[in-house]
Amino acid sequence: MPLNKELLELLACPQCKGVVRYEETQSRLVCDSCCLAFPIRDDIPVMLMDEAETLG
Repeated sequence: MPLNKELLELLACPQCKGVVRYEETQSRLVCDSCCLAFPIRDDIPVMLMDEAETLG
Protein backbone atom coordinates (compact mmCIF):
# COMPACT_ATOMS: atom_id res chain seq x y z
CA MET A 1 0.00 0.00 0.00
CA PRO A 2 1.50 3.37 -0.97
CA LEU A 3 2.33 5.88 1.72
CA ASN A 4 0.01 8.80 2.21
CA LYS A 5 1.44 11.79 0.31
CA GLU A 6 0.74 14.13 3.23
CA LEU A 7 2.63 11.85 5.63
CA LEU A 8 5.57 11.64 3.25
CA GLU A 9 5.79 15.44 3.13
CA LEU A 10 6.11 15.53 6.95
CA LEU A 11 8.85 12.92 7.24
CA ALA A 12 12.53 13.88 7.29
CA CYS A 13 15.81 12.03 7.63
CA PRO A 14 16.61 11.74 11.36
CA GLN A 15 20.31 12.31 10.67
CA CYS A 16 20.38 15.39 8.40
CA LYS A 17 16.72 16.47 8.63
CA GLY A 18 16.62 16.40 4.83
CA VAL A 19 14.02 15.16 2.38
CA VAL A 20 13.36 11.43 2.03
CA ARG A 21 11.90 9.76 -1.03
CA TYR A 22 9.62 6.75 -1.12
CA GLU A 23 10.72 3.57 -2.89
CA GLU A 24 7.52 1.55 -3.14
CA THR A 25 9.14 -1.53 -4.72
CA GLN A 26 11.64 -1.81 -1.83
CA SER A 27 9.15 -0.63 0.82
CA ARG A 28 11.53 1.95 2.23
CA LEU A 29 12.29 5.65 2.52
CA VAL A 30 15.63 6.86 1.18
CA CYS A 31 17.72 9.89 2.09
CA ASP A 32 19.98 10.55 -0.89
CA SER A 33 22.10 13.06 1.07
CA CYS A 34 23.07 10.55 3.76
CA CYS A 35 22.81 7.42 1.56
CA LEU A 36 20.51 5.80 4.10
CA ALA A 37 17.37 3.72 3.66
CA PHE A 38 14.70 3.38 6.33
CA PRO A 39 12.35 0.39 6.26
CA ILE A 40 8.58 0.53 6.19
CA ARG A 41 7.00 -2.25 8.26
CA ASP A 42 3.25 -2.85 8.40
CA ASP A 43 2.73 0.48 6.58
CA ILE A 44 4.69 2.34 9.29
CA PRO A 45 7.98 4.10 8.45
CA VAL A 46 10.73 3.12 10.89
CA MET A 47 12.79 6.31 11.07
CA LEU A 48 15.37 5.10 13.60
CA MET A 49 19.10 5.34 12.96
CA ASP A 50 19.55 1.84 14.41
CA GLU A 51 17.23 0.47 11.72
CA ALA A 52 18.73 2.42 8.79
CA GLU A 53 20.56 0.60 6.02
CA THR A 54 23.58 2.23 4.40
CA LEU A 55 23.31 2.37 0.62
CA GLY A 56 26.42 1.50 -1.30
